[in-house]
Amino acid sequence: MMLLNSFSSDACCFHSAIMAQKHAKPNFSQSQVEDVVKRLFRLTPSEIRLLPSYDDQNFYVAAVEGGEYVLKIMNSKYSKNQTLAEVQTIAMSFLQQNGLPAQTALPTTSGQLMSLEEVDCGYGCQKYLVRLLTYLPGITISKAPLTPQLLYETGKTAARMDQILQELEHPHLSVLQREKYIWSLSSIPLLEEYLNVLDGDPLQEVVKAVFHQYKTTVVPKRSNFRKCINHGDFSDLNILVQPDETDGYRISGILDFGNMNTGYYIHELAINIMYMMTEHPEPVEVGGPVLAGWESIIPLNEAEKDCLYVLVLSRFCQSLLLSRYTVKLHPENAEYLMISSKRGVHTLRHLWELGKEKVEKVWFQSAAQFSDCK
Repeated sequence: MMLLNSFSSDACCFHSAIMAQKHAKPNFSQSQVEDVVKRLFRLTPSEIRLLPSYDDQNFYVAAVEGGEYVLKIMNSKYSKNQTLAEVQTIAMSFLQQNGLPAQTALPTTSGQLMSLEEVDCGYGCQKYLVRLLTYLPGITISKAPLTPQLLYETGKTAARMDQILQELEHPHLSVLQREKYIWSLSSIPLLEEYLNVLDGDPLQEVVKAVFHQYKTTVVPKRSNFRKCINHGDFSDLNILVQPDETDGYRISGILDFGNMNTGYYIHELAINIMYMMTEHPEPVEVGGPVLAGWESIIPLNEAEKDCLYVLVLSRFCQSLLLSRYTVKLHPENAEYLMISSKRGVHTLRHLWELGKEKVEKVWFQSAAQFSDCK
């Protein structure tokens, strides 16, 4: 297992960090990937295929010796946080040991869970953390029919995941307290500095209004939220499914723990609902089944229920602003970066126009009816 290194905090703001390292995203060639796999894991690739990724680089690797893997190469910014990466890797293994389908890391020939590699990807030598993870079968849930039953299972799995993560023990769990981490739902006020990416867009006023609601209704109630460790990105692209024996689908994989942070149960639920909405023809109908699945494991308290609507809208705004900002830096990855925000623009506006009372009525009545049928 990799020795712990000193942790470099995420406290610096997203703007200055990403501008300082515009070339933080790795750009390994196939020959560089082949060298890493052979040298670190003594495996000979028979197939290497680039996979979609937000700000890291992922490769599917099939080995001549047998087995399928994902080589995950972290961007150079987060590669500095080796202790954080170690905790994330151990959390994945812990979930797998407790019955959830998470990836696990294959040790290097020297027994480490990861290796820090210094590589020139075309803009000078930089250091990247490299892990070889088990390959999980299935398709992303974004490609499957989102039946009420499958939505129920996503909510239930999200709650089970956070419940299990509460039992995780590690001497450096404190690294998950990522102060001012821009993808945390606790950091919504920090997003106001990105509002200029919507200059001239009528949606800017909706986003401003959501941020106001967050500050006036969510922040005062936060002390009543129950704390936990969040996956932080339990989304349509990070959930794998496979056909089951009932002609439906079952969850077969949970991917990408890079957004793990100390947060609140209600944050995980809001994030999950938001991303499932981006894939559904009737987005408002998503909340009920997901909520019912979640509450079959962790019933919400009154403060959490009251803030769910604004938190879901806040995640839409978070995704929209950060995606539009990041695409300016990586236009070559625009299609992947803008997937959720493109689909979410109409839904955000629709949810805002419907209002909290109407949306909550649909969600909570549907959840109650769904639970009564179970």
